[in-house]
Amino acid sequence: MSKEIVTKAQERMAQSHQSLAREFGQIRAGRANASLLDRITVEYYGAETPLNQLAGITVPEARVLLITPFDKSILKEIERALNASDLGLTPQSDGTVIRLVIPALTEETRKSLAKDVKKVGENSKVAIRNIRRDAMDDAKKAEKAKEITEDELKTLEKDIQKATDDAIKTIDDMTAEKEKELLSV
Repeated sequence: MSKEIVTKAQERMAQSHQSLAREFGQIRAGRANASLLDRITVEYYGAETPLNQLAGITVPEARVLLITPFDKSILKEIERALNASDLGLTPQSDGTVIRLVIPALTEETRKSLAKDVKKVGENSKVAIRNIRRDAMDDAKKAEKAKEITEDELKTLEKDIQKATDDAIKTIDDMTAEKEKELLSV
């Protein structure tokens, strides 16, 4: 019973790390990255379809994304979806492929994005602390229900705290790495 509580908390913390990594992937760092387009959907035969299912996305140069539609007839729809998105990038079409040129970031933009990264990292830490609180509550309930002893509860609380500390250190490392990536020119 006691190990299940810690394991469940660790799994939820790992999911928070994956979520943070996805969010960081969508923050553009002046380099082309196909994950920038993960949220873009295109209307295709009446249904909103993710862009990465309708086209091949490659990175031929450091600051260029090349979008090659599998079906050339949806080129205009893809262009429309990119223009309507919050990316702030203008698609350049040559009739068969679309190029997205990612501009170099200004110092001001870099600092602003670094602040956003810190904010996203802090939100992830809050999520980890909420997971810790839930796990501690589960442990106390188990002790109240006489499923575990008071000594086991103390050990469990230490294990939960250690898992929390490890998870927060991982978030700090991920945040520092993303900030370094943003601030390096």
